[in-house]
Amino acid sequence: MTDGNGLPREPTLFSAIITPHRSLGGVGFLAVMVAFGAISFAAGMMFFVMGAWPVLPFLGLDVALVYWAFRLSFRSAMAFEEVTVTASELRVRKVSHRGEVAEWALNPAWVRLDREIHEEYGVVRLFLVSHGRKLPIAGFLGPKEKESFAAALASALGEAKRGPTPTVV
Repeated sequence: MTDGNGLPREPTLFSAIITPHRSLGGVGFLAVMVAFGAISFAAGMMFFVMGAWPVLPFLGLDVALVYWAFRLSFRSAMAFEEVTVTASELRVRKVSHRGEVAEWALNPAWVRLDREIHEEYGVVRLFLVSHGRKLPIAGFLGPKEKESFAAALASALGEAKRGPTPTVV
């Protein structure tokens, strides 16, 4: 395996893609919208039969607003963070829901993993600290997931700091 310059590619010590959690998938969204639309339609017909027809547009507006809110939520779920560690580089790539990319390349020998811990909840925030700068990472994860992620990343950083181990063939 070689990179674009013909040099041998370093083995990856750690690689993770972190995405926001969404508990409702496409099928669930469709089911919720059909159920909500049916309930609104039934209520609208009831009001129409009773002579309160001006209520109908507001019930339709409710369905449209719920649909719009779900679409915004699904669009924000398109954001992700990618963290990759090799022996000579720690690369963090953050992609926003709009597709805007921010990328950092750090030397793992100079990086420290900093945790902000709350007594009751556990790990609240994670930072990569290098040369006095803090880069927040893993913001999409919950406290237990952050702890697991931090342990794996710290292990990979430790391995990168030790350097490559020679193998005997």
